[in-house]
Amino acid sequence: MNKFLFKHIDNSGLVVFRIVFGLLCFLESVGAVFTGWVKRTLIEPDFTFSFIGFEWLQPLPGNWMYAYYIIMGLFGLLIMVGYKYRFSMLMFAIMWTATYLMQKSAYNNHYYLLFILSFLMVFLPAHRYASIDAKLKPSIKQISMPSWCKWVFVIQLFILYTYASIAKLYPDWLDTSVIELLMRGKANYPVIGVLLQQKPIHYFIAYGGILFDGLIIPLLLFKPTRRIAFFASIFFHLFNSIVFQIGIFPYLSLAFSLFFFSPETIRALFLKKKPLYIENEVPVPKYGKAIISVFIIYFLIHLALPLRHHFFQDDVLWTEEGHRLSWRMMLRAKSGKASYKVIDSETKEIWPIKLEDYLTKKQMNGASTKPDIIWQFAQILKEDFAKKGKTVEVYARTYIRVNNQPSKLLIDPNIDLAKEQWYHFKHHDWIMPSK
Repeated sequence: MNKFLFKHIDNSGLVVFRIVFGLLCFLESVGAVFTGWVKRTLIEPDFTFSFIGFEWLQPLPGNWMYAYYIIMGLFGLLIMVGYKYRFSMLMFAIMWTATYLMQKSAYNNHYYLLFILSFLMVFLPAHRYASIDAKLKPSIKQISMPSWCKWVFVIQLFILYTYASIAKLYPDWLDTSVIELLMRGKANYPVIGVLLQQKPIHYFIAYGGILFDGLIIPLLLFKPTRRIAFFASIFFHLFNSIVFQIGIFPYLSLAFSLFFFSPETIRALFLKKKPLYIENEVPVPKYGKAIISVFIIYFLIHLALPLRHHFFQDDVLWTEEGHRLSWRMMLRAKSGKASYKVIDSETKEIWPIKLEDYLTKKQMNGASTKPDIIWQFAQILKEDFAKKGKTVEVYARTYIRVNNQPSKLLIDPNIDLAKEQWYHFKHHDWIMPSK
């Protein structure tokens, strides 16, 4: 284990990945400003639905979130050129994590992946070559890195893709009904819109997705299949980029290929002047055991998180308990309608709630279909009326459809959500059974 993890290998893949990663961090940050995402998600709402426990994390007032994202983008550029690398990487990681935790109305798995990678990159020697840091301080310049710097990416990706593949093995995906629903919204796409409505294409997407996610990492690791797997990755990720428009995630996924190809190939393409390092064993550092222990704990956590929904009652597609942080990507189509009412605890006066008075359109979708957001909105209503000097009860009546299933009652309308507690590791009885 020590020889395998701590022997030095050529660092060309990590160096080029740092450059691409920094560029993508920049594009993700400034793109969020110029596409209007920041305005819609963080500026226009009166408040955001943060991760439970992080309610104190709210967007900056006024238009300051624009400045926040521009600064974050500048840190991305500093990462790319390798200037004050560790500081720049840490600042981006902290700022990105804050925006990730402060809102979940626009939850996306690649936001979670970027959060993980940002902190991992802080500890990696990605600035030891082709960087301003190495130019200003030649003593840090290196053409090699410990082997674990590569394998931390490979193992992380293997966990991600394997769980993404396993999660698709359920009836609504296998009979392509989920794909059919997802593709209906793409019918107006030029050229490919009509093609995406065809049943053979639905089967190709459904079963191709299972096979790609389940096999891509082993195929990239195996030299005879590496090129075929890489070209399959290009098709798969460009298809996702065009059809689903999911930001930088497809291009970040393609950048991971740098850790699978030989250093000679990476050098020939990107770093022609860089000397090639010949693999060599080096003494295990004094902190070697600590590094191994940290990564064992780290990967055990990432293996456990996607399994936690099995310990909750009912189907995760219905309850959403254990859905996030589990690589359950684009697995279902969910829609719903909700009505809330507030009752004065003393006078029993009833106030129907107009969602549009409190929420944006995107927030209304979450407050109609996701139990944790429904609970959070009940607490917000409770606090809002408390400011007016009223002690109230809050009730929600929500009907949702999951995929092609009939519309059913999601939340028990007789439960006062204002009095309920939230439990991270326990099922909530006020969520109605899926069957």
